[in-house]
Amino acid sequence: MSEQYEKGLKKLKEVTGGSGEAVVASFREIAPDLSRYIIEFPFGEIYSRPGLDIQKRQLVTVSSLVTQGDTAQALDVHINAALNVGLTPNEIIEAIIHLLPYAGWPKVQNGVNIAAKVFKDRNVAPVWENEK
Repeated sequence: MSEQYEKGLKKLKEVTGGSGEAVVASFREIAPDLSRYIIEFPFGEIYSRPGLDIQKRQLVTVSSLVTQGDTAQALDVHINAALNVGLTPNEIIEAIIHLLPYAGWPKVQNGVNIAAKVFKDRNVAPVWENEK
């Protein structure tokens, strides 16, 4: 394995835990190069750059996936990753709501629905000021 692959695999594990590795593994048999590219480029290159901490990178990633639409699997992985790196459910929901004027209602609602599923699976939830 290349140095870039090793670096990317380490970062993938740090950010996504098992969920990212499962996605990569799902491509190994049919498209092994795709698995390698996912590890080497986004995680070995992009996620490993200086300038943004890992939490900011996850907010950017979640935001980008919400605005694209039709990214449920990747959004599930990256909302889990956002929780893994220490973002709170409130921060994740606020980031998605912030996209409303830019991405529109359907994409934001889909993003919130995926977040709700992830939060339920992880037994976490946002705590809003008016609910305290």
